[in-house]
Amino acid sequence: MAAPTPKTRSTNAPSPRGAPDEDGGQGRLGLTFDAFHDYHRELWMRYAHTQVGESLAAETVVDTACAHLKRDWKHALAQESVSRYAWSLLKEEIHRWLDERGLEPLLAGTAAFQAAIGKLLRHDTRDEFTVLAGELGLYGAIADLRERQYDIIVLRFVLGEDEENVAEYLGIELATVRSQAQHARRRLARELDMAIEPTETEG
Repeated sequence: MAAPTPKTRSTNAPSPRGAPDEDGGQGRLGLTFDAFHDYHRELWMRYAHTQVGESLAAETVVDTACAHLKRDWKHALAQESVSRYAWSLLKEEIHRWLDERGLEPLLAGTAAFQAAIGKLLRHDTRDEFTVLAGELGLYGAIADLRERQYDIIVLRFVLGEDEENVAEYLGIELATVRSQAQHARRRLARELDMAIEPTETEG
């Protein structure tokens, strides 16, 4: 009597989050992606919100970037820095979303930016910098920074991440975060003709 044919799982049936496939390989990939996604998503959402200006749009942008990353996950794992590769996908999706609508990043209009102004160069001049943001173009000066400096300034001073987290999220060295932040702050100070207060790592 012939042995019964084993039942096969429908390819259309949804797999539980992180559950291993029958060969185990895709399941392990899924688990590593889920862990990466869970660790990075909140910060990605906060950053995207500073760029697109609203929560729903930020969620759309991040979901699209995450879907792209999941499709390319095996390729992402082969990169020198998975975090840096993933961040580049997020930035590409943000730029695409803005370009399609003819918009510029909306950082200056967000509450997080307004709250961070006083911390960026000197900690005791919040009211003065609120005026500078509108009249002397602090946001314009930030927007003109090199892309890596811009990201570091936004993550470090607007979103309040510490240097170690910024390095991890961007996939770069801690020393790079510190040096680029210093260069950015000094450039902003020169453009605004303001003195800067040294940070702990600078002082």
